[in-house]
Amino acid sequence: MSCTVAIPNSPATRIPVTNSLLCKSASFSSSSPSRKSSESLTLTKFPSFTFSSLSSSSQLKILLIEKSSPETISLNRNSSECSTSAPISTSPTVSKRKRPARLDIPVVSTNFGNFPRTPTAAADFVEVEGNEYSVCCKRGRRGAMEDRYSALVNLQGDSKQGIFGVFDGHGGPKAAEFAAEHLNKNIMDELVRRNDEDVVEALRNGYLKTDTEFLSEEFRGGSCCVTALIRNGDLVVSNAGDCRAVVSRGGIAEALTSDHKPSRKDEKDRIESSGGYVDCSNGVWRIQGSLAVSRGIGDRYLKQWVIAEPETRVVELNPELEFLVLASDGLWDKVSNQEVVDAARPLCCTGISKPQPLLASKKLIDLAVSQGSVDDICVMIIQLQQFW
Repeated sequence: MSCTVAIPNSPATRIPVTNSLLCKSASFSSSSPSRKSSESLTLTKFPSFTFSSLSSSSQLKILLIEKSSPETISLNRNSSECSTSAPISTSPTVSKRKRPARLDIPVVSTNFGNFPRTPTAAADFVEVEGNEYSVCCKRGRRGAMEDRYSALVNLQGDSKQGIFGVFDGHGGPKAAEFAAEHLNKNIMDELVRRNDEDVVEALRNGYLKTDTEFLSEEFRGGSCCVTALIRNGDLVVSNAGDCRAVVSRGGIAEALTSDHKPSRKDEKDRIESSGGYVDCSNGVWRIQGSLAVSRGIGDRYLKQWVIAEPETRVVELNPELEFLVLASDGLWDKVSNQEVVDAARPLCCTGISKPQPLLASKKLIDLAVSQGSVDDICVMIIQLQQFW
């Protein structure tokens, strides 16, 4: 005959939890040397725990887990030794486990997207300098860095060709990372397929293909994009969202893109004609009361209204065009187009002995922060004289 004894006051178990620790189910066995060999002691109903979705910034926590139901102990005895009419007066002793030693988890810096693996490529700051372009990215105060960039130079072995991009993610960095990795390649594939004919259509299809590919991955979030293609003596600038391209034409700022925001009349009309609505809350216009941009890569749950089709402008390169600034809205929301050109030009124009576009990028970020920007900021300056 077998008897079952419930132990109502089982001690609580403390389990240290970190973002790298996965707690699995555990089992214990115990035996007493004073018992007969025919006896066995089995601990049952020990709960199983799995911890997931812990953020990387979580500190070491102690989680007190109280067992929701009493554990039972099954004792197998000979029928002559156990009777249902007589209670068992003795309770078996279960040895306690020692608390595991506290784990010392080192802090590891994270490389984002296509950011270079250099000492300066921390999660909150990136800087890269080349002959044709320089870029500087700084994390804002709202959360993890969501801005990304991309640059391809010497296209098909031609030093006078290149393609560049700045990407501002929202709802996480996945869309910006994906666009930085795939958009430029998709655009170039479209150009090759068309034998360099109809560059505007090639840009359009490159954006739309990247959007379709990203949506098929079932990632969340979206990204605004601005790209600059320099090819065959032309500067071709495209955008979807509120990342912006501004060129210095002899010291005069000229915006080559127009921000895609729900407050723009043609964008508002497009959204409303497709069954959506646009409203203003705390001075910010949003689609469906949610997103403050009307075009971009991703945003699957708003895809009916947030389209990936870019607007494109083609400008012939000439000596008047000194440098091009591609940047996310963390810069443009606080600094005007002309202020950007005025601040960067003394360090970028060809009249000085040694241009310092990277220093100019840093200066623009500092200017935006000093004027109240708390958003991520990515600034790329392209020296157009290198492509004449």
